[in-house]
Amino acid sequence: MSEWTAADLPSFAGRTVIVTGANSGLGLVTARELARVGARVILAVRNTAKGEQAAAEITGDVEVRELDLQDLASVRALADGVDAVDVLVNNAGIMAVPYALTRDGFESQIGTNHLGHFALTNLLLPKISDRVVTVSSIMHFMGRISLKDLNWKARPYLAWPAYGQSKLANLLFTKDLQRRLSAAGSPVRAVSAHPGYSATNLQGQTGNRFGTRIWLANNRLFATAPDFGARQTLYAVAEDIPGDAFVGPRFASRGPTGLTALRSPLARDGRTATALWELSEQLTDTAFPL
Repeated sequence: MSEWTAADLPSFAGRTVIVTGANSGLGLVTARELARVGARVILAVRNTAKGEQAAAEITGDVEVRELDLQDLASVRALADGVDAVDVLVNNAGIMAVPYALTRDGFESQIGTNHLGHFALTNLLLPKISDRVVTVSSIMHFMGRISLKDLNWKARPYLAWPAYGQSKLANLLFTKDLQRRLSAAGSPVRAVSAHPGYSATNLQGQTGNRFGTRIWLANNRLFATAPDFGARQTLYAVAEDIPGDAFVGPRFASRGPTGLTALRSPLARDGRTATALWELSEQLTDTAFPL
């Protein structure tokens, strides 16, 4: 059997997909390919001007909506403006940035990568018919969830461990979301994907000039193209896979796409997943709605 690519996507005619962070990188490729096969794609982006520029590059039914994952009011506004959606792709993210707070007082990486998407998913869930796909990372292996200090208020802030925590949170979120969906008898599936090491604009926004130069040099030498990274997400969006599946390249950063992504022991911890869910509900004032 040949290796799965975006050329294997089935028709998405008549279906609506929301892709967060779709104005560049993996999100843009994901949106472009889904529009190509007939989906109505909503580009949910913080910068709508850049979103419109991205939309102009896409052939098909695309719409730009404002979404700032660092502002829960913006998350609620987007969710309120959506009537129905088949697939939600939680793609947007930031990586290893200097310490900063979101508008709601969360550390920016856990706030953007996890809590913003957590709130968006819960608010949209009654309107979702098929699945929720959340983009994680192999870097979740370096993550540890601190339920007592999720927002790095008591610990010295470390950018990479904070990123790892947020990506581990993505997997634990998917795990507990699927548990809740199954218990509610919902046909909606929660799955996750990781792109491997794919060259995107994330590596150019670390806030550290020296570190950014190293990342950009590594991109040229080692990274795969965004089309390869987005392939993992598209597989998770389109293929008939079980809930809580984790899609990625067979060899961590390269190789055929499938259900062979490595998951750390901490990412399999159901108790931590449930505890993180309950804490996230408290922080975002959203709850599982089914």
